[in-house]
Amino acid sequence: MKNQVQLITYVDRLADGGIAGLAALLDGPLQGLFGGVHLLPFFDPIDGADAGFDPVDHTVVDPRLGNWQDIRQLAATTGLVADLIVNHVSLHSPQCRDFLAKGAASKWAGLLLTRDRVFPDGATDAALQAIYRPRPGLPFTEVKLANGDSIHLWTTFTPEQVDIDVTHALGRQYLDGILQTFAANGVRMVRLDAVGYAIKKAGTSCFMLPETFAFIADLSARVRALGMEVLVEIHSHYLRQIGIARQVDWVYDFALPPLVLHAFAFRTAEPLKHWLRIRPSNTLTVLDTHDGIGIIDIGAEGDKPGLVPPAELDQLVEAIHANSHGDSRLATGAAASNLDLYQINCTYYDALGRDDRRYLLARALQFFVPGIPQVYYVGLLAGVNDLGLLARTGVGRDINRHYYTQDEVQAALRKFAVRGLSALIRLRNTHPAFSGKFSSLACGSDELVLRWDQGEDFAELSICFRDDSNSLRISHADGEKVFEISTMQSAWVEEICA
Repeated sequence: MKNQVQLITYVDRLADGGIAGLAALLDGPLQGLFGGVHLLPFFDPIDGADAGFDPVDHTVVDPRLGNWQDIRQLAATTGLVADLIVNHVSLHSPQCRDFLAKGAASKWAGLLLTRDRVFPDGATDAALQAIYRPRPGLPFTEVKLANGDSIHLWTTFTPEQVDIDVTHALGRQYLDGILQTFAANGVRMVRLDAVGYAIKKAGTSCFMLPETFAFIADLSARVRALGMEVLVEIHSHYLRQIGIARQVDWVYDFALPPLVLHAFAFRTAEPLKHWLRIRPSNTLTVLDTHDGIGIIDIGAEGDKPGLVPPAELDQLVEAIHANSHGDSRLATGAAASNLDLYQINCTYYDALGRDDRRYLLARALQFFVPGIPQVYYVGLLAGVNDLGLLARTGVGRDINRHYYTQDEVQAALRKFAVRGLSALIRLRNTHPAFSGKFSSLACGSDELVLRWDQGEDFAELSICFRDDSNSLRISHADGEKVFEISTMQSAWVEEICA
């Protein structure tokens, strides 16, 4: 993948005209901004129980968006990231329908995971309670087969998302078939979605087990054998993220978003500096994605301390709720059917109180941290919380999944925050220093100074979280340029890439 900023987007929520319409947007108003695109699930269908993460057929493009030819055309000019939904398949898939009709006689019986497969001798209450699930209740759904028998399917996320047995030959065959389709159609990076839940073992949490690490390593080798890179999606304690990074091509830096918010809220850079010293470098840096802000990624786990103290974590959650005027509280916890109260559903722009300068400073910081930056489509447009969509669906994460009309896109592109962000993206994509050596310079506890050097070229970002003062220094053919990221003077937006 190119060392340039990538876009994360749903096709149907950003562009009219499906995949071809998105390509036109990337070649038009967004030209030059993105070296790659993570297309959130574009499989058939895109509007199931979990916004496309419950495919009926993972090898078919939803015809409302286009077809594989459209994907190949987009991939010809843009580094394409696609989701391999590792853990589950739709209850309405051909495999599930065949199993419900034929039971054990179905040729797909080995693919679909049942409670009895993991607990053949039954399960104690303690064993069931030990299972980690990001939703209230146990991960099982009782269904009736055509012959009248009842069976408990393993459903980690929703009753319509049936877990597959990735250890079975049919599970391997199912996943490999999807990977082969991706490779044949130009996908360059595969995101392993929900892979942390893929291995189930009686008497454990069934989440990120030693066997899970082994499975990730094996699956990653199969992806690489087809000429694609691997991105692993795990929300968990930061030490686990560091461990995963040693096994795969890329991981997300999910600790970065809450640490940036913490720096502004507590006016200190110390936890952020500590993370910069220990974090893996093979990361995709994000501030926002289609999921919530993963506060859990900087929190404690059992006897393992977090990156910030528990009391400050609680205060940070409240600060986000205050900055969003309570919107995020409506979309988090029980409202989101999310067991983890520290997965905050909110646009990042609202999490920073719609403060343009802080938002642009946060983005500049993201772009200076080592890794490949990704920008979510709502964040690209400095989007605000969509309370209407939240009210219609009752899904907490929909507060940050707005459906943009083309008029809304054009209006957003004229906003100061969006123009400033576009300028920063262009700087990150084109300045030669970002292909060089990174350093975090010594400074005060409330300051952060990040620098890149490549020969005589350099780029340096300084932020004082005490008062949001800042400077952006870059080498230039005409000599050094110095900017202040400010909402009072907009000249830097036009000059930064001149």
